Amino acid sequence: MFNTGEDLQSSPFAPSVPPVSSITEEVIEKAEEKIEKSEEKIENSTVTERSDCDELRVVNCSDPRVLIAVERFNLKLFKSIVFLEYQTPVNGSKPNECDVAWRFRNKKEKSWRKYRDFRRFRFGYAENCTYKIVRGSGWHSGVNAKRLFRSKVNATRTVANAKVAPGMLDDEINDTLPSLGSEMNFRKGKYLYYLRGGDYCKGMNQYMWSFLCGLGEAMYLNRTFVMDLSVCLASTYNPRNTDEEGKDFRYYFDFEHLKEVASIVDEGEFLRDWKKWDRAHKRKVPVKKVVTHKMTPMQLRKDKSTIIWRQFDAPEPENYWYRVCEGQAAKYVQRPWHALWKSKRLMNIVSEISGQMDWDFDSVHVVRGEKAQNKELWPHLDSDTSPDALLTKLQGMIQPWRNLYVATNEPFYNYFDKLRSQYKVHLLDDYKELWSNTSEWYNETTLLNNGRPVEFDGYMRVAVDTEVFYRAKTRVETFYNLTKDCKDGINTC
Repeated sequence: MFNTGEDLQSSPFAPSVPPVSSITEEVIEKAEEKIEKSEEKIENSTVTERSDCDELRVVNCSDPRVLIAVERFNLKLFKSIVFLEYQTPVNGSKPNECDVAWRFRNKKEKSWRKYRDFRRFRFGYAENCTYKIVRGSGWHSGVNAKRLFRSKVNATRTVANAKVAPGMLDDEINDTLPSLGSEMNFRKGKYLYYLRGGDYCKGMNQYMWSFLCGLGEAMYLNRTFVMDLSVCLASTYNPRNTDEEGKDFRYYFDFEHLKEVASIVDEGEFLRDWKKWDRAHKRKVPVKKVVTHKMTPMQLRKDKSTIIWRQFDAPEPENYWYRVCEGQAAKYVQRPWHALWKSKRLMNIVSEISGQMDWDFDSVHVVRGEKAQNKELWPHLDSDTSPDALLTKLQGMIQPWRNLYVATNEPFYNYFDKLRSQYKVHLLDDYKELWSNTSEWYNETTLLNNGRPVEFDGYMRVAVDTEVFYRAKTRVETFYNLTKDCKDGINTC
């Protein structure tokens, strides 16, 4: 499991969520008062009186009272999410049904990203001829209220040979590459360029630690960071046990948010423009090459070169980016964790899974894999996470027949079948349609990859598993609840 900036609760560098208006009981009551006042005016100007509720038998979905009934119903049912805005309800499939769409944010997520849901509601009537909801259907059931999210789908997000279904893109994702603009802008700018080093193809935790060192130095020097969007996925996340080069940063991280909080430019575009404008004029762009991490950010603070070019050609571990931020530099360069969020494409899958369980579920994180096989460092882990041991342990912690999400690296799907005798068990592979070739995620990543399909890889699985786990009402950890073995091996607790 791993964290990024939207998970940090106590970091001094994590900004608070900006104030966003939400739908609360107070807001609903004010809307009701407004409706009542307008109805009083109508009644005072007419001689007819309403004697029964016959007019509600066919629901007028555009009646403001319909939306109020939905808002109040949702507030009571979904305690873990914040409702941000609703669309006007539309007709369902029957006279007493309406489909309603809304945007929301999960209370446990520290970011301010919006997600969407649309559901079908069946209406009856209560006292004083007011609407009441007889039945609310499940996640994404209100298909008539589903908007075609195409407002931002333009030439920058289309590829000729990419087959994308209409409406299967998230219009709130904008991760187009920032442009340097004119040569004048380029020459006026100040850049920090990190040449690829030994961190490439290492674990993602090391990648993040090093990437944020470089970005932090750029912020300290008040420079634009030149970043390589090509990520190498380490073999540990790949069942084929091989490194995978050429992955796009935007598969894993929220590039739009990064652009909002940091000055960055894509390495490919930067190098093309640098080469072009160097050739066009005899006046070369001023460059300072730095060949050792021992040259500190403090020593570079007053350098006036257009480009500071850090090169990492030394043997490992001298060529790790994060070495720049060690020692005295750690007092000056702060890693901007708040700049790095998980990709909204992955977080949309997290919301889909959580929403399909109606945000009412518990979760257990079961670590197995290589650790369970290594009896020298984890002598009890295998037996403590056996099917019988899991069932015994969870029966004392989670109520029977609850939705139970199992976040795990155990590859055998039926390993958790014994839990099904007591719980409604959910595994990541139960939701394969969310990254299948008919999914929004598939279409989004295919566009990024120039029309070529993208594999839902091991790191993506870990990211989604982690975030669904965090959203559970009761969370059971492997090394805290299931076993007395230490997380990092014997005698490391």
